[in-house]
This record gives sequence, C-alpha cells and structure tokens, in this order.
Amino acid sequence: MNLNTKATAQNTYDAIVVGSGISGGWAAMDLTKKGLKVLMLERGRNIEHIKDYTTAMKKPWEFEHRGKLTEEQKRTHPVQKRDYPYTEFNESFWVNDLDCPYTEVKRFDWYRGFHVGGKSLMWGRQSYRLSDLNFSENAKDGHGIDWPIRYKDIAPWYDYAEKFAGISGQVENYPHFPDGQFLPPMDLNVVEKSVKKRIEDHFKRARIMTIGRVANLTVEHGGRGNCQYRNLCSRGCPFGAYFSTQSATLPAAVATGNLTLRPFSYVTEVLHDKESQKATGVRIIDTETNETMEFFAKIIFVNGSTLATTQILLSSTSEAHPNGLGNASGELGRNLMDHHFRCGASGEAEGFEDKYIFGKRANGIYIPRYRNIGNDKRDYLRGFGFQGGANRSNSHTGIAEMDFGGDFKDLISTPGKWNMNLGGFGETLPNRENKVTLDRSKKDKWGQPVIAIDCQFGDNEFKMRKDMMDDAAEMLEIAGMKNIKTFDNGSAPGMAIHEMGTARMGNDPKTSVLNKWNQMHEVKNVFVTDGSCMPSIACQNPSLTFMALTARAADYAVSELKKGNI
Repeated sequence: MNLNTKATAQNTYDAIVVGSGISGGWAAMDLTKKGLKVLMLERGRNIEHIKDYTTAMKKPWEFEHRGKLTEEQKRTHPVQKRDYPYTEFNESFWVNDLDCPYTEVKRFDWYRGFHVGGKSLMWGRQSYRLSDLNFSENAKDGHGIDWPIRYKDIAPWYDYAEKFAGISGQVENYPHFPDGQFLPPMDLNVVEKSVKKRIEDHFKRARIMTIGRVANLTVEHGGRGNCQYRNLCSRGCPFGAYFSTQSATLPAAVATGNLTLRPFSYVTEVLHDKESQKATGVRIIDTETNETMEFFAKIIFVNGSTLATTQILLSSTSEAHPNGLGNASGELGRNLMDHHFRCGASGEAEGFEDKYIFGKRANGIYIPRYRNIGNDKRDYLRGFGFQGGANRSNSHTGIAEMDFGGDFKDLISTPGKWNMNLGGFGETLPNRENKVTLDRSKKDKWGQPVIAIDCQFGDNEFKMRKDMMDDAAEMLEIAGMKNIKTFDNGSAPGMAIHEMGTARMGNDPKTSVLNKWNQMHEVKNVFVTDGSCMPSIACQNPSLTFMALTARAADYAVSELKKGNI
C-alpha cells in the first residue's frame, strides 16, 4: 500500500499534455509558463533540436538511393508511400504502418509521425487566420453546428501565436482574410509579380494574390535564425528558422523548469473518477518495455492530433462514459473532415527568359477565397483558396540520340521554361456519416484496438472542384500564360494531412463534445485543442488556429484551476 501511494505521488503533476506536436507543444509551453508542473507524454522517440536532424545537411549524393525508397521501406510503409512526403530524405520521421495499422472502410490516407515534435517537424508551415465568414457559415447554411466563438474571441490569441511563432507575410487589407502580426514577407519572383498585377487589375482586387503567410522566419526572431532558402524544411531545420516544437515551444517550456518530457509513452486511455466526475490521469504503455503505467494530474490536455486523440477518447470507457470519454452526445468520432486538393491549372510564362529565381524559397503564393461571398452564388456551398507559384525548370531536355558534345552541354546548362501553377484547396462540409470508430477485431503492435475510418468527399466537394480547375485556368489566361492545362489528380480524405473534426466544439452538450473553451462538457478538467475540436474547417491551412485555440484554452484552464472550478 505504501509503495502504491509513493508511486502515485511520484507520478502526479499539475497537468498532463498528451502529444508533443504543434498544439501539444504549445499547451506544454503555456501551462509551464503559468507555473504548473507539466508532464508531456509522447508516443514515439525523442528528437533533439539540431542533433537529431541527421539528414539536414547531407548533400544529394550522400543518400544511398538519392531520396528514393527501398522495396523494404515500401513494404513497411504502405500508406506513407502513397504521396510525396515520405522519402529517404526524412524516412525516420514517418510511422511504420505495419506496427500501427488502421481499418480503411473507405480510402483514407493517414500520414503520421510518432516522435517528439510530431508533425511540427514536417508541416507545410502555411499559417492563415480564419475569419468571421468561416465561424458563422455553419449557422447560416445548416451544415454542422454553430461555432461557439467568433473572430473577436480568438483574434488576440492569433496575435499572440503569430508574435511567438514568427509568421512572415504581407498585409493585404482584403475582406475575410484577416491580416496579422507579420515578419517581413518573402518576395514574389518576377513571373509571380506579373501574374499578381494582371489578376488584381482585371478583377479590381475582388481577387488578390499574395505571398504565402508562412511560419518561416525572414529575420532573426526570438533567438532563432532566419530562413536560409534551402527548401529542405522536411528534414528538420538546424537554424530554427521555422516554427516547430523543437525550435520554439519546447525550449520555452524547458526554460521554466516545470516540464517533464516522457517519450515512448503510448497513452491508451484517460482515467475517470465517477464520484468527482473528473479525469484523474492517464494510462500509458511504455513502448520500449511494454510496461503499463499511470500518471495523474488536475488538468489533462489531449493533443494527440485528430485521429489519435479520437482513438484515446473512444478507448476511455467507464461506467459513467460507456461509449468513450465525454461522448454522451454520440458526436465523438463523427464529422471527420479534410481539405480536398490536387486540382487546378498550370501554364507557361513567356518573355522572362533573361530572369531567374533567387535561392529555393520555402513558400509559394496564396489566393484567398472569393467564392460564395457577397453576391457570388455558386451551385455548391463554401469555397476554396489557391496555392502554387512560378518556377523555372532546371534545364532543357536533350534528345537521346544527340546527347554528347559542346552544343549538348550548353543546352542542358541553360535554364528551361517558366511555369506557373495554381492548385486549389477546398473546404469540406461537416457530415456525421464521415466517422471514426474502434475496430476491436484488429490490434496494433502493442495489443490495442485500432480505429476504423469511414470517410468520403461528397457532391458539394466534387462540384467545387470544377470551379477550382476552371478558375485557375481563367486567371492564368488573364495573366498571359500559354499552353494552359487543367489537372485533377484525385484527392482522397487524409491526403491533405489537415484532418479535423471528431470532437467538435459547440454550445449545446447534446450536439458537441467541447464547449467554447475547448473544455469537455461532461469532464471539466479535460481539454482538447488539436484539430479534432473544429466544427468546420474553412479552406485555410489550420495549424495557426490550433495554436491560438490552445493558448486561449490554456489561459482559461489555469484561471479556472486557480478559482477552484476544476
């Protein structure tokens, strides 16, 4: 008995944060800064800033397979290999799919990395605010439930997140595209400047094109170095030039002296006390020893990323919560959303043959949403934005039979054609039938039931894709591009790696899992601030919103704790 009491005391903290990615790292930072003793649990291995970015400074020829995957890597990563992110350049950052299977009722591409920092080490870093247009559309068109907050509630937290993370971007003063606290913007290249001017002149700024708002530093910021224009971000950045847990939130949390980081800690459930109606802690499996352990805290932030968070909460069953923690509404696992993309248009730019690009800018252009706003009414709801940019191909292609001699060398050392690409990112409507459930018939490497994902895009998304292609082609034509081609390379849910929903915020406990503070309606000391909290997803990249919601929730949680309310 004494031993158990001692173990409990040793394993007790003020707060537990589950997950160490973008939102988990932020929760750990803000809770520790406010004086709480925090345990941050990470399912995978530790990755130390700089030291463990083992491929960051390698030359192309230092990779045995020049970035390509081996047959064994393809075998052990059948999902991760489906698209471009998983390569030899950063293969250690991606999960072994055979160890961590899941059931695809319908195709769902689940890209994952189990390590300290999570996807903050591999994310695309595009950072945009949602606007009141996005926070109010569910209520207006009846898809999903009304957001419990509006832009004014989160605006100061966007300010805070941008100032700390370091977001470079251009102030545009464009409706429904809120400006923020920006570092100096990266520069558009010569072709992009031409395209921007022609589009904005033609549409009289009813459409605009701007440089991407990106979490890459253009100047030194907060002790971190500025972007070196290498465009090797996915290997980890030794300069700390983009926002990640390792470069930003983790050092800040460690500096407080209040953080305990525990990698190799697979959280299997949140523990609940029926009498107090509160969570008491979490149960984990040590993935190195397979030992089961319990940790205890007054507050728990679940930030495993949307699908992992849902798996934990669905697995957290008890007499009081037979269908998963906080799931009296039946909405836990419902309304899974992701952006649809991989369609648009491209064209060739002529007249810029004497111009070239500088460096390898780790960023592109952005055209914010303009559809279904004001008097514009389409045969679908919501809208899309465009990302892309102009680049110049490295060289002309030779003719095989003539590949020798001085003329050939001159040819292949001359830069090729300029191309301009516009790719759409479209909003997906919330739908209860797009869902996640536990599949107890299948187990992972550690004996835990896996999740089954049943999710598909609907008619609204497919109707939108036609405009995403046609509008891109129209704008490229207006901009003077030649040989314009539209493309639709197909898009399955999950592929955009913007999965959201499944534990949505709302005012009514009967139709939502969380309240306006990201706090569980039924379990007041549990907070969820990753993508699972989103009642809708807009068409913007979501990570900045996760940061802002996390900071807001952490501030509220500590305030409520001090008042004795949780």
